[in-house]
Amino acid sequence: MAITTFRGKYFFLSNLYPTKIWIDGMLYPSAEHAFQALKCARGEDRIAISVCRSAKEAKKAGRQVQMRADWEDVKVDVMHRILSAKFSQNATLLAMLIDTSNEELIEGNCWGDTYWGVCQGEGQNALGKLLMQVREELK
Repeated sequence: MAITTFRGKYFFLSNLYPTKIWIDGMLYPSAEHAFQALKCARGEDRIAISVCRSAKEAKKAGRQVQMRADWEDVKVDVMHRILSAKFSQNATLLAMLIDTSNEELIEGNCWGDTYWGVCQGEGQNALGKLLMQVREELK
């Protein structure tokens, strides 16, 4: 069996889930805030994203920034660090992640993201794979 959507009962797996994450000397209101901020080339953009009112707003703001030159090379490692921080800094979320047992985690979506997730049966599911890796590392 697999968990194929990060909504409802499994919303906590989503990067949009509101939970404070301390990483690289800054506090972010969600994993999405942290991810969008850490791709920024400029510190002032990182700060601006960190104070966005919602994860969706942070995601939108992240589309308008100058990305760091090495972003494509480091984005998976950055996401891994963010997910590790998200679950290691919140015991309740960690317990919920571990409770997913050995289920395959698939970030199913309808917005066409076939890198981080799966849309209409197609995709690399990089986010789901990282979540399963973090689950194993933090057990």
